[in-house]
Amino acid sequence: MFDLYKKIVLFFDKLEDTVREHLSRYPILYTFVGGVAIVLFWRGVWHTADILQAQGGLLAWFFYEPNNLIITTIVLLMSGLFVSYFIGDTILMSGLRREKKTTERTEKEVEEEETELKGIRTTIKEMKKEVDVIKEAVDHEHSVHHPDEKRG
Repeated sequence: MFDLYKKIVLFFDKLEDTVREHLSRYPILYTFVGGVAIVLFWRGVWHTADILQAQGGLLAWFFYEPNNLIITTIVLLMSGLFVSYFIGDTILMSGLRREKKTTERTEKEVEEEETELKGIRTTIKEMKKEVDVIKEAVDHEHSVHHPDEKRG
């Protein structure tokens, strides 16, 4: 059963990659398709909640709008989704850093940031090489002073 689940997840993961790669070439179409799908998804959720509320009993209490608002707010706060969904992590972080929105940044600013990131990557690679050299020296020193010890 778990194997079937993994196969289904893998299938949809690959399908998503293919569709996303294709639609990314057409941002306006991508926005339209995504927007319509999201609205229809929430419409389905809304109508399903209405149907369940009409069943009466505990479902009616749970899906009664004021109760539902309180319950779902608590769930969203507990899961960490409340702020990230309604504001978005990127917008929140850029506001805290007092950065411009990506759409307001100039091509030169984006290129400068890319150059800076490349420099950081190069520095990290150089630091890794230095750490590897230090590690080899420590390992060698340890084996010279403690030849009988087994190292793991």
